[in-house]
Amino acid sequence: MMEEEELEFVEELEAVLQLTPDVQLAIEQVFPSQDPLDRADFNAVEYINTLFPTEQSLANIDEVVNKIRLKIRRLDDNIRTVVRGQTNVGQDGRQVKEITRDIKQLDHAKRHLTTSITTLNHLHMLAGGVDSLEAMTRRRQYGEVANLLQGVMNVLEHFHKYMGIPQIRQLSERVKAAQTELGQQILADFEEAFPSQGTKRPGGPSNVLRDACQVANILDPRIKQEIIKKFIKQHLSEYLVLFQENQDVAWLDKIDRRYAWVKRQLVDYEEKYGRMFPREWYMAERIAVEFCHITRTELAKIMRTRAKEIEVKLLLFAIQRTTNFEGFLAKRFSGCTLTDGTLKKLESPPASTNPFLEDEPAAEMEELALEKGDLEQPKKPKAPDNPFHGIVSKCFEPHLYVYIESQDKNLGELIDRFVADFKAQGPPKPNTDEGGAVLPSCADLFVYYKKCMVQCSQLSTGEPMIALTTIFQKYLREYAWKILSGNLPKTTSSSGGLTISSLLKEKEGSEAAKFTLEELGLICSILSTAEYCLATTQQLEEKLKEKVDVSLIERINLTGEMDTFSTVISSSIQLLVQDLDAACDPALTAMSKMQWQNVEHVGDQSPYVTSVILHIKQNVPIIRDNLASTRKYFTQFCIKFANSFIPKFITHLFKCKPISMVGAEQVRSW
Repeated sequence: MMEEEELEFVEELEAVLQLTPDVQLAIEQVFPSQDPLDRADFNAVEYINTLFPTEQSLANIDEVVNKIRLKIRRLDDNIRTVVRGQTNVGQDGRQVKEITRDIKQLDHAKRHLTTSITTLNHLHMLAGGVDSLEAMTRRRQYGEVANLLQGVMNVLEHFHKYMGIPQIRQLSERVKAAQTELGQQILADFEEAFPSQGTKRPGGPSNVLRDACQVANILDPRIKQEIIKKFIKQHLSEYLVLFQENQDVAWLDKIDRRYAWVKRQLVDYEEKYGRMFPREWYMAERIAVEFCHITRTELAKIMRTRAKEIEVKLLLFAIQRTTNFEGFLAKRFSGCTLTDGTLKKLESPPASTNPFLEDEPAAEMEELALEKGDLEQPKKPKAPDNPFHGIVSKCFEPHLYVYIESQDKNLGELIDRFVADFKAQGPPKPNTDEGGAVLPSCADLFVYYKKCMVQCSQLSTGEPMIALTTIFQKYLREYAWKILSGNLPKTTSSSGGLTISSLLKEKEGSEAAKFTLEELGLICSILSTAEYCLATTQQLEEKLKEKVDVSLIERINLTGEMDTFSTVISSSIQLLVQDLDAACDPALTAMSKMQWQNVEHVGDQSPYVTSVILHIKQNVPIIRDNLASTRKYFTQFCIKFANSFIPKFITHLFKCKPISMVGAEQVRSW
């Protein structure tokens, strides 16, 4: 019975103290023990048997039981101490929390106290600063005022949320009043130093005005703007008197004097007033910009009045000098004042109006090479845009019709000179190495076109460029008609203009009408020139589209002119084909009229074959050599001749009468 109860006790104990192997291993590592009671596989029966191995050992059972009970009491004491310790932890935590709360209250009190002290210090500084500011303002101690005013304004920002307090509001109003008084006083000082009427005060600027500018930087921006406006107006007052509309120096032929005057004024400003105004005011640039606005207005006014006196040379001279001056401004100034609105400006063009600003005047007039693609120049690295471009020169744009009309006249005279030179000098000599010579007049024409295009693009990229394009189209067509088509060779009996049909009628049935070697060379030269003009006209169109305003690109179209040159090329090829074709006609006629029924013997080569070969050997090598630089058109000539000659040969072949039976047998055996 005793053993059963012990077994039940052991099973219940194991069920309660059953731990996972990982937990048990961790406990053994943290609390190593040799006591059997601490083992995970503790067995109570084995433990009792160990304590009482024999019946004689039961004699001291009371002693063993007492030891176990003592151990149990110690364990209970330990457990009780631990439990009570956990209870005390909660109490200690509450005590700590109360201490922390007290510390936080002290921190808040300290922070509030610090803020109060700082605010009182700021208030003291503000009150003292306002008193000092008012006193310094009356004494015009602008150097001290500049530093003090900035500090007072910074301190006043700390009291923005306290403006409901009467004393704070009163101090704020005193600061505003001091600022207003400073602004009025500084403007009065500048008016006295630089009066609107009369001459400038002799000598350089005083330190008082220099310090006043530093104060103006802190005050309302309108004070700074007013100072700038008054100074520049006074500085340029002499210019308006010297270059009045009724003065001789005001006209375009003396425009250099305007720019020389302002350059002297800029030097004078740097020497006398350069240190008076802060660098960030960019006063020298502002003087130059306002001069440009005044100059543009005055020039536009005088040109409207004396429009009939404007000649193209005078106009181009004035524009060149003006664009040079604008380039000078771009090198010296950044253009940062052009858009800040400080001064009232007239409407100015966008900075990117001119796509040729990177070109120097000398480079603008460089001649084109005579090779193909002379307008296809290597692209230069794009230079920074000139922000001053057009700031004065925009006034010349309404008068560019004078330039366009002049170019129309010059190009008309140029075409007439080309016609006269061709009649006097004849066609160019062919180059046996490079093929047919291109007429030099076409290169001269495109050289002049480039000059005009570059000039006009610097003057305007708007409607004047479209007008110039129309002029270009007009004289491209005239060149094709008068120089190219008009100089294609004709027969001596031809009294009117050349047409393919009239030429062929005169050549029919007559070998004497065949083109000479010089005439063949001329046709090839005109063909090569037309091909050159076609390619260069296409490049010209692309260049014009690059230069003109984006909104006007669609109005640049030289397709009609390119078609005109294509027509010249086709006509030249057709002339060469018809000439050789007509030269072969007598031989084909002889072949069809030959009495083939009387032929009894087959020879080596018939006379008509010899004649055809002779004509081909005479013409084709000459044409090939003269079209060496345009091989595709020589190929077209060959194809067109073959397409014309072969059907004609077959037609004449069918006209031949049957040959004799003897001849036929000889042909088979041969």
